[in-house]
Amino acid sequence: MHFKPASLLAAGAFVLSSVFATSAVAQYPDRALRMVVPQAAGSSTDNSARVVASELSKVIGQPIVIDNKPGGGFVIGNDAVAKSAPDGYTILAANIGGFAIAPNLMAKLPYDLDKDFQPIRQMQMSHLMLIVSPKRDFKSIQELIDYAKANPGKLSHASSGSGSPGHVGAELFKHMAGIDAVHVPYKGGAAAISDLIAGRVDFMFESLSSSSPHAKAGNVRALGVSGEARSPAFPDVPRIGEVVKGYLAPTWSGIIAPAGMPKEVVTKLHAALDEVSKSPSYIDFVTKTGNEPVSSTPEAFADFIRKERAKWKAVVDRAGIKLN
Repeated sequence: MHFKPASLLAAGAFVLSSVFATSAVAQYPDRALRMVVPQAAGSSTDNSARVVASELSKVIGQPIVIDNKPGGGFVIGNDAVAKSAPDGYTILAANIGGFAIAPNLMAKLPYDLDKDFQPIRQMQMSHLMLIVSPKRDFKSIQELIDYAKANPGKLSHASSGSGSPGHVGAELFKHMAGIDAVHVPYKGGAAAISDLIAGRVDFMFESLSSSSPHAKAGNVRALGVSGEARSPAFPDVPRIGEVVKGYLAPTWSGIIAPAGMPKEVVTKLHAALDEVSKSPSYIDFVTKTGNEPVSSTPEAFADFIRKERAKWKAVVDRAGIKLN
């Protein structure tokens, strides 16, 4: 068989590129990683991402640079990762809002959630907490439901914004409990909780990390948590599902990367995150915020995200939820 010079050059270039690619994968990671956070600095997602980044840096021996890209209902940050090189050096601090709720509120996204991302590992599960104003006498979930049924439309519930996890969690609760209450969206959870404490709104569903300090201080009354088991941080607070049978609305977060990453890089990154999840500093942070560390394979995480997106689509469509 005879090769023309151009063919020989092309073949040689292919071999060299393959060698370099294999070498790059073998040496991964050999420089700093960028972790995109699709929310502002100081948010619960950002706080968690910084702890993961700090521990991951220790495991892999390379710096992790946090890149906050808030806005657009998580789209700006997510899109930056979707369009990054799939080499393992750009990763995303993803959560329920950006991958299961917000996509159902938008007519069009600049990326395909199933084709443009590579889930690496779920890191945490947590709860929404059902909290009520201290100006109200409700001492249990059932008392709240009974009052709402006897006084349809008289109660109001706050949220950190239309389409937030707390909003959709409340809409699912209202549907399953058979009650009617007026939704009052705020621009952020802090303002909503402030008005809840003052009695301007009656109840709300909020992340455990944001609501637990107020519940522990007695500024609000905790009636229930939204996961499939009671929170270790609040063992005496019942699951909402104990009263409203079948109710389940946990929140979650994890690490996602651009699609097309070499399998070896996915494996290395997943193994490193496994080590992070076992570190005392990470476990201490997670448990103090009322969250729970979890483990998953990339495949299981991808399947979980698809199921979550379908679940919340049904809630969003039924309630007619729109973005602020």
